[in-house]
Amino acid sequence: MDRPLPAINGYTKSDGKSLKIIGGSASGGVKLVVNPKKIKSLKDVKGKKIATPQLGNTQDVAFLNWIADQGWKVDAQSGKGDVTVVRTDNKITPDAFKSGSIDGAWVPEPTASKLVAEGGKAILDESTLWPDKKFVITNIIVSQKFLKAHPKVVEAVLKGSVAANKWINANPTEAKAAANKQLEADSGKALKANVLDPAWSSITFTNDPLASTLNTEAAHAVKAGLLEKPDLKGIYDLTLLNKVLKADGDSAVDAAGLGTS
Repeated sequence: MDRPLPAINGYTKSDGKSLKIIGGSASGGVKLVVNPKKIKSLKDVKGKKIATPQLGNTQDVAFLNWIADQGWKVDAQSGKGDVTVVRTDNKITPDAFKSGSIDGAWVPEPTASKLVAEGGKAILDESTLWPDKKFVITNIIVSQKFLKAHPKVVEAVLKGSVAANKWINANPTEAKAAANKQLEADSGKALKANVLDPAWSSITFTNDPLASTLNTEAAHAVKAGLLEKPDLKGIYDLTLLNKVLKADGDSAVDAAGLGTS
């Protein structure tokens, strides 16, 4: 699994030789959460300190693009301008929010819901900025070397992913509980219901990699000056995924012109 922009960077820096996106995983789950005492509306974001996870990451680029759409100016590298963009690890963003060192954050789940639980208010869901409210947040990727050497293994992984997504969407309550149990096993701490429930409901689990939105996210990074215009032709190879979907009676997904020839 990988976020969209790291996958783009990996693909372009290797001249298209390192990886392939072979399937989708999730859409949505990103929100702008603010201190409601300091920010009453979207226009009040101007002049405030807003956190993103990391310079050039998927949420950082989305926020920079939103800022530009408001007609405001921010230097992408320093984060200084009409809005101060503070790059902060998601693990410490809730503490920074509680201390008042930031006024809000453009972050993925479950960080967004953690901030709401601390008294924040979600004033914008990024999904509302996209057609059909869908945009890629996580993809399934594989090295080209491994894909070529072990196609049956990759196909088996995709079968498992398709089956898992079908079960998750058919059994959301059980899936949410299972995910939280695994999170507790991995991190030692489960999410509380007031964080888990809204976080889970804002994410869509999907086999579709939503390729057209990846292209748009890349364009946003170029617009922000954080990425040279990339050639993404061939970044997708959805052959095995569509084989699995067909066998399962589902519709094929599209690479938006960015697939393997």
